Amino acid sequence: MHARVVAAAAATVLGTAVLPSPASDARAGDMGAPTVIAHRGASAYAPENTLASIDKAAQLGFTWVENDVQRTKDGELVVIHDDSLQRTTDVEQVFPDRAPWKVKDFTAAEIARLDAGSWYSPAYAGTRVPTLKDYMCQVEHNHEKLLLEIKNPELYPGIEQQTVKLLGNEGWLDPKHLGRLIVQSFSADSIRTVHELRPAITTAYLGSPTVAQLGQYAPFTDLVNPSYGSLSPTYVSAVHAVKGPHDKPLGVFAWTVNDAATARRVAGYGVDGIITNKPDVVREALASH
Repeated sequence: MHARVVAAAAATVLGTAVLPSPASDARAGDMGAPTVIAHRGASAYAPENTLASIDKAAQLGFTWVENDVQRTKDGELVVIHDDSLQRTTDVEQVFPDRAPWKVKDFTAAEIARLDAGSWYSPAYAGTRVPTLKDYMCQVEHNHEKLLLEIKNPELYPGIEQQTVKLLGNEGWLDPKHLGRLIVQSFSADSIRTVHELRPAITTAYLGSPTVAQLGQYAPFTDLVNPSYGSLSPTYVSAVHAVKGPHDKPLGVFAWTVNDAATARRVAGYGVDGIITNKPDVVREALASH
């Protein structure tokens, strides 16, 4: 699957665009607006990285969701952003003597006891930190597509192999599902490993390599996904001018854009996707762009 998002403008703005296969050489900028990706799910409207957040994205009409994957003490892959449980769960109350409450220091059973919703709103009390397996089941149930981030891989040796294995076990490495999956990381080594393990997986590097450095990333990443504040039309064009591992132009997903003016500006740069906590706001902005 190639990372360049291509669809009719109306479908893309609605968040229903499909990423074509590596055989496709079409470009988003040629045919439509950027695809909208719900960051940690629709995280402005439900607790981030929970099943509720991806359900909310689906209710809003968005098919692409983004998440973060880390690993428990006993080797379970779980979906959570921070390397500590402190911000998004009640771990301080449940395990007061276990500071600094690192994900890697708790078993899956211990994490399953935590409330991952009350911090956001009483309406979400009792929401749990999902395992990646349960999360993938819900993504499949919702007919969604996933931008999966391997988070803090330096803390979890072998997490790339484990993630790829789980994706395979859950049926996400067949041709049908590969068109609905991107794996990304801030670690170039992690993304290189994923590419070497399963070259058919579309990969993305989170960051802003210099134009001179792009050739170093091209052998193993299909996208370069920078913070929107680091972008310019010139940089996006430079990324698009480099071919990735599937011999197609590199794509660009910008993060994290949460207001209409920024969404319109970044779309004008020619990016292929916009990652946002407020996908409905971005969709409306792009519709009027």
